[in-house]
Amino acid sequence: MPFRSQSAHRQAAISATSLLAEHYAAEGGRLNSREIAERRKLSQAIVGKVLTTLSQIGLVAGSPGPGGRYTLARTPQSITLSEVIAPFERFEESLMCPFGKGWCGTGPQCPLHQQLTQLRGQITDFLSQTTLAHFQS
Repeated sequence: MPFRSQSAHRQAAISATSLLAEHYAAEGGRLNSREIAERRKLSQAIVGKVLTTLSQIGLVAGSPGPGGRYTLARTPQSITLSEVIAPFERFEESLMCPFGKGWCGTGPQCPLHQQLTQLRGQITDFLSQTTLAHFQS
């Protein structure tokens, strides 16, 4: 999966699950991929793929197809953003040195190494500590 596609899938995953979290208390939070795509202004094809993947790992429950509707499989308080994006993340690629091969890990550390390490830690902490409850009204 190319980087751009991964980014689109991560974005769609957060957008879709945050909408399901918003509607979790009402109507059981059940929405279909078309409704999610329209409300979040996303491609229905990407939303469908993302929901299928999230369903396979147990974060959403539901079924694809014309009559299919989805809801969160667990409470919004128990699902972190980290879990939502994990199936669409290639962490080892995101840790690569911006200077390319021959730096950080195989040679001297690049001039940005310490700052990037701290930033990655902050992002990881944010994603693992922020739940979908943040999107509920």
